[in-house]
Amino acid sequence: MNTADAKRILETALICSSQPLPVRDMRVLFDDELGVDTIKVLLLELQEDWAQRGLELVSVGSGWRFQSRPEMRDHLDRLHPEKPPRYTRAALETLAIIAYRQPATRGDMEDIRGVTINSLILKQLEDRGWVEVIGHRETVGRPALYATTRQFLDDLGLASLDQLPLIETPAQQAALVDALEQASGEQQGLPMDPVDEPAVAAVDEPVEVPVTAEVLSEAAEAVEAAQAQVAENAAAADESEAPLAAETVLAQEPEQPQEPDGPSDDEADPEAVSPGKTS
Repeated sequence: MNTADAKRILETALICSSQPLPVRDMRVLFDDELGVDTIKVLLLELQEDWAQRGLELVSVGSGWRFQSRPEMRDHLDRLHPEKPPRYTRAALETLAIIAYRQPATRGDMEDIRGVTINSLILKQLEDRGWVEVIGHRETVGRPALYATTRQFLDDLGLASLDQLPLIETPAQQAALVDALEQASGEQQGLPMDPVDEPAVAAVDEPVEVPVTAEVLSEAAEAVEAAQAQVAENAAAADESEAPLAAETVLAQEPEQPQEPDGPSDDEADPEAVSPGKTS
């Protein structure tokens, strides 16, 4: 079999498949006559062949697939107009924590966000197929450990977690907090407003934006920036309260009585003659 025929077979199988195809399944197309390395070379050549078309061949968590290019989305939406799934900012930030800190327990997520996480958020992410329980931490209560799934990688168009955008520096995070708030429909940032937030953090309005790797990265950066801000505020509060506490202690400290130079009036000899008087 020549290269052109092999590429045509791969191309047809990928276009007709409703799910990403792993390389091991592609070997079945050739009755295992082609090795894994050969198939990967052919896939890279196919990527080049489709470089100037509306579809692109990409590698995701479950395998390889053809998908429309991002710049085609606006046009395709006119053909089948539909809104993306709605997720609250609390859900986005919870998903970001799991993606960047996995495996993570619910307690870990609550410590990072600084608020209680509604169980419905985790159920929503599990029902979507983005997170799953992969075990339990060997500690009191054996809390469940959450991690992302291959479906999560597929939906975000990633081959592995290594392709998640890197968390930027703290200076850049602050600017991205505002960007995330605008993308979230001007909703109040949950970690930034812990005083006004209810005990369960899942009541903010849903965000009508597609969940992408960039949106997830911005959510993670917002959480990181909020944590840094909370730590900075706590440090500043400790510094401002330290002198006040010292002054309070000094103010409450009882005044030490001074030793008298001589005997007091109560201790003086009643028969003694006062100075300046003669008997």
